Amino acid sequence: MLKSKTFVKKTRSGGILKVVREHYLRDDIWCGSEVCGECRDESPVLQRDACMESSLCPSPHYLIPDTNVILHQIDILEDPLIKNVIFLQTVLQEVRHRSAPVYKRIRDAIHNADKHFYTFTNEHHRETFIEREPGESANDRNDRAIRVAARWYGQHLSRAAGGGELQVVLLTDDQDNKEKAEKNGILVYKCEEYVKSLIANPELVDRLALTSDQNEINSGKVLFLEHLPLSKIQAGIKSGIYLQGTFHASRDNYLEATVFVHGEAAERKEVLIQGLQSLNRALHQDVVAVELLSRECWVSPSEVVLQDDGGKDEDTGEEEVEDKNKSAEASILKPTGRVVGIIKRNWRPYCGLLSQSNIKEATRHLFTPDDRRIPRIRIETRQASNLVGHKIMVVIDGWPKNSRYPNGHFVKNLGDVGGKDTETEVILLEHDVPHLPFSQAVLSFLPKMPWGITEEDVKNRMDLRHLCVCSVDPPGCTDIDDALHFRELENKNFEVGVHIADVSHFIRPGNALDQEAANRGTTVYLCGKRIDMVPELLSSNLCSLRSDVERFAFSCIWEMNYSAEIIKTHFTKSVIKSKASLTYAEAQLRIDDTSLNDDITQSLRGLNRLAKILKAKRVEKGALSLSSPEVRFHMDSETHDPVDLHTKELMETNSMVEEFMLLANISVARKIYEEFSECALLRKHPSPPPSNYDILIKAAKSKGLLIHTDTAKALADSLNLAEIEGFPYFNTLLRILATRCMMQAVYFCSGMDSDFHHYGLASPIYTHFTSPIRRYSDIIVHRLLAVAIGADSTYPDLMDKHKQATLCNNLNYRHKMAQYAQRASVAFNTQLFFKSKGILNEDGFILFVRKNAIIILIPKYGLEGTVFFESKDKPSPHIAFSDEVQIKSCMYLPSKKKKKKKKKSHKY
Repeated sequence: MLKSKTFVKKTRSGGILKVVREHYLRDDIWCGSEVCGECRDESPVLQRDACMESSLCPSPHYLIPDTNVILHQIDILEDPLIKNVIFLQTVLQEVRHRSAPVYKRIRDAIHNADKHFYTFTNEHHRETFIEREPGESANDRNDRAIRVAARWYGQHLSRAAGGGELQVVLLTDDQDNKEKAEKNGILVYKCEEYVKSLIANPELVDRLALTSDQNEINSGKVLFLEHLPLSKIQAGIKSGIYLQGTFHASRDNYLEATVFVHGEAAERKEVLIQGLQSLNRALHQDVVAVELLSRECWVSPSEVVLQDDGGKDEDTGEEEVEDKNKSAEASILKPTGRVVGIIKRNWRPYCGLLSQSNIKEATRHLFTPDDRRIPRIRIETRQASNLVGHKIMVVIDGWPKNSRYPNGHFVKNLGDVGGKDTETEVILLEHDVPHLPFSQAVLSFLPKMPWGITEEDVKNRMDLRHLCVCSVDPPGCTDIDDALHFRELENKNFEVGVHIADVSHFIRPGNALDQEAANRGTTVYLCGKRIDMVPELLSSNLCSLRSDVERFAFSCIWEMNYSAEIIKTHFTKSVIKSKASLTYAEAQLRIDDTSLNDDITQSLRGLNRLAKILKAKRVEKGALSLSSPEVRFHMDSETHDPVDLHTKELMETNSMVEEFMLLANISVARKIYEEFSECALLRKHPSPPPSNYDILIKAAKSKGLLIHTDTAKALADSLNLAEIEGFPYFNTLLRILATRCMMQAVYFCSGMDSDFHHYGLASPIYTHFTSPIRRYSDIIVHRLLAVAIGADSTYPDLMDKHKQATLCNNLNYRHKMAQYAQRASVAFNTQLFFKSKGILNEDGFILFVRKNAIIILIPKYGLEGTVFFESKDKPSPHIAFSDEVQIKSCMYLPSKKKKKKKKKSHKY
C-alpha cells in the first residue's frame, strides 16, 4: 500500500518547489516473537517464556515503553533484569530527535542479544500506521500511534498464542496517555509502579529517575528564583537584556562561577557570578542566560577557598561568599551578573561517595561528587549501608527551586574507595574517556594475519629501507609513531627525514574502524595503563615503527644547509626499516660517548646539531619555553603499584626529536593549506587576554621584577631575565605560572577561521602530522596530504568544512579530557605512593596566597596542595609567592570500613 503527501515550498532563490513524499505500508513486517506462528520470522528476538516476576503482572509479558520512559528511565532499561522489550519506530524517532546520547545508549542495548530487545517499524505496518488528524498536535498523534501499536501487539499475540497468557504491557508516565490506553483495553502501568512490582531485584527502585512532579519538594520556602521560559530568554538575548554563555563553576569556591559569553561580538567575554541565589541552580558546563548587574554591584573574584561541607541546614540558601573585596580597587572589579535561565543542560553521570544520613533507616541521603565543581546531590536508596565506602555513580533528575541540592538517582556501584581498578574506572568515567573493548564490527576491518609488505606495495612507494632510520622515544613505548634519518649529501648539504607511521593506509574513511577512532579522538595515557585510539594490532604492531621490521610510512624529507636552512621539501609515501628503537637516555649516551662512531650515532649527532640551531631560531622569533611539574612513576611488575616517583628529566635528545616534529608539522600545515585553503585541519594557540597575566605579573612584582606581556617574544625575554641570585628555582616557578596563563591550543578548519597563529610556538601556521597512532587529527592531515601529492583519492567529508569543524570540536573535547584524565591518574598514583611512606619532610614553595589558605608546590614530587589556616584570621603579610616552606606531609586514602573526611595534614 502506498500513501503519498504533496506540498509546495519556497526555495532560497524565491522559486516554488513541488514536493511529493511517498510512504509505503506493508503487511510482512514481523512481530519478532517466538510465540507467533503467523509471522514467518526465521530469527525471532522476543522469547516465548518472557517471565519477569512482577506482582502486578505475574504472567509472561513483553514491555512497550513510550518516549519519556526511555528518555528518563534509560538506566532501568539497561539493567540486566529488563528483557523482552518492544521499541516502536515512533518512539525511537522521537528519542533520536530529543537526545542523541540516550538514543545511542538504547541502540547499543538493542544490539545486545542477551537483552532480547526488538525494534518494530510500526510506521510502515499497514495495521499500525495512522494519519495525523486535523487539529491534532504531533505529540498527541505519536501518543495515539503508540497506543494503536500496543493494542495491535496484544491482539496479534493473543491470537497467535491461541488465547494464551502472554501479555503486552505499555509503560508510560503520562497520566492522560495512561487513561486513554486503559479505555482502549490496553494493559498499562506507570514505570515506577511496574519497577516497584518486580520481585527479583528490589534494588532496581534506586535507579528510578524522579519525574518532574516528584522533583518538586513539598516545602513552602523558595530558595531560588524561577527560571525564565525559553521564549523570554531568546527575546532578551536578541534585545541585549540577557547574555548567553557557558557556565564554569569554580574548583576553589563552590559559591562562585564564571560565565564565558558566546559570540564574537560579545562586549564582555566573561561574567562573574557570586552567591547561591545568583548561581540559581546552574551546573558546570550548562549553557545559561545571564543578566548583567549594574556597575556598582560588580565585585572582584573571591580570595576565599570555600568547599561545601554541608555544615549549614541543607535546605537553606543563606550562604554567601565571605566577601571583603568591596574596598578593592575598581580596576580589578569584574562584570558581575546572575543566572536567570537555563538554555541547555549538560548533565552527565557523576562518580563520588555517599554521605549517609544520620537519621536511622532514612532513605534520603546526600551524594558528594568527586568533581568539586558539582554540588552535592540528594538521592533515595535503600542500600545506603552497603554503599558507604564505595565509589558510586549517580545521575541528576532535576533541581527544584525549593531545594538546596539537586535531586538524582543511584545508577551503579563501581567498587571500593581507593581500589586501583575502581579509581581508574572512575577517572575514565569522570573524563568521558571511551574505554570499552573494540567491537567485532571495528575489529573486522583490521588486516588479516599474517600480514607483510609485498613487492607490489613497494612499487607504489619510495623505498627507503636502505637509510639509517631510527626512533627515539620514552622507555617502554610500543606505539612508535615517528622515526628520523640524517645523512650528508654530495653537495655538502644534509638530508633529514621525518618518517611517520602510515596509519591512514590501514584505516579507510567511513568504515567502523574509522568511526571508532574519530569518536575516541586520542589515545589516553594513564599511569600503568593505556587506552588506545586504535586496536593494539595497529598501535603496537603493524603501524608501530619498530626496529628491524619493514613498515609503511609517510615521510617528510628536507634538504638543509649547514645553518639548518631548508633548501627543498619533499613528501612521499614510503617503506622504511628502522635500524634501532632507542630511548631518550640511550640516544643521549650515544651522542655523548666519543668512542662511538657508528652510522646511527653519527646520524644522531647530526640531528642534534641541527636541532639546536632550529630551536635557537624559534626562540629568537618568540617561541615560549614554559614549565609544568611532571612526574614519572616506576611500577611494581606484579602489583602495578607505584614503588618510586621522580620528576621527569629532559635531555638534549628530547629537544632534538621535538624540533624535527615541530618542523614537520609546520611544513605539512603549509602544504595542505596551499592545496586546500577551505578545509585544511590546522591547530592554533590563541594569545591570552591581558587579564590572564595578572597572577604572573603580581608574582614577579613581589620580588621586584617586571614581566612584559605585549608579545610572545616580550614574555619569553622577560622570563629569561627573571632570575634571583641564590634562588635558581624561582625562574621555574614563574614559568609554571606562565603556563597557567595560557589559552588552550585547539584544532580548527581553515575555512571556518581567520586566525591561524600559534602563540606558544611563534608560528603563523601549524598542524599535527607526527602522531597518527594516538591522534585522529593526524590521520585527517595524512589524508589531506596524500590527496595533495596525488598518493590517495579524496572523499566528500574530507572537503566539507562544516563537517571538519564538527570533527574538530570533538577532537578538542577528547584531547582536553585526555589531559585531565592523565593528571587525575598521576594524582591518584601519587596518593598510592605516599600511602605507605608515613610522614616525610620536603621543601615546598608557595604558589598562591588566599584569605584562608595557601597553595603549595612540592617540586620533588610535582605535588600541589591547599593548606587551610586553623584560624579565620588573614595570613601573615610576610607570606608571599615563592617563599620556601618546610612541609610535613602525610597523604592517605579514606578507610574502606570507616568513613573519614578527606584532608591533607600538611603543616608548615
